[in-house]
Amino acid sequence: MSAENAAPAKKPSRIQLRNRKKILEAALDVFSQHGYRGATLDQIAEQAGLSKPNILYYFDGKEAIHVTLLSKLMETWLDPLHEMDPNGEPLDEICAYVRRKIRMSRQFPRESRLFANEILQGAPRMAPHLESDLKPLFEEKCAVIREWMKQGKINKVDPRHLIFSIWATTQHYADFEAQVTVLTPGEKDIIKGAESYLDTLFRNLLTP
Repeated sequence: MSAENAAPAKKPSRIQLRNRKKILEAALDVFSQHGYRGATLDQIAEQAGLSKPNILYYFDGKEAIHVTLLSKLMETWLDPLHEMDPNGEPLDEICAYVRRKIRMSRQFPRESRLFANEILQGAPRMAPHLESDLKPLFEEKCAVIREWMKQGKINKVDPRHLIFSIWATTQHYADFEAQVTVLTPGEKDIIKGAESYLDTLFRNLLTP
């Protein structure tokens, strides 16, 4: 059959869409807890409440599920940096970025751990995305920050390490959630406290 005469791809049913979502949600739990190497299809199937053959009907295997999750995550992960406005007030823009990142630790702790586990393994499945998506955006925003520094609007620091430090101080609350919980007993909203502290930290660092 020629490409012109080929039948259109059949649209997934509601049940298929629901099962695929259940699998990805279960896999996110399993991968964020056990890492890629420690996770198994049996664990994902049990968490999803589906059989292993059912899992393999929707995905070719564990790696296919993992890659799907990472691909979906990358867009979400880059959004806060995309929002940094070159025409905005520099201190406000940087501190707003910090707030967006710390709030992601509250909203997406499993996704943060999934990303961290992939990077710790050397980014075997994520490397192309880092090169094609993250690196150009990172370089673009570093150039914006350098221009702000050149104009004397913020103190001069290495923009690369500034962004790295924002990632480190915000994602810590998701990646080391168990440790943070033990060390802040009774704290109702540790993210709110972190948000206030980090705003002060970066303002003090960058205010001319």
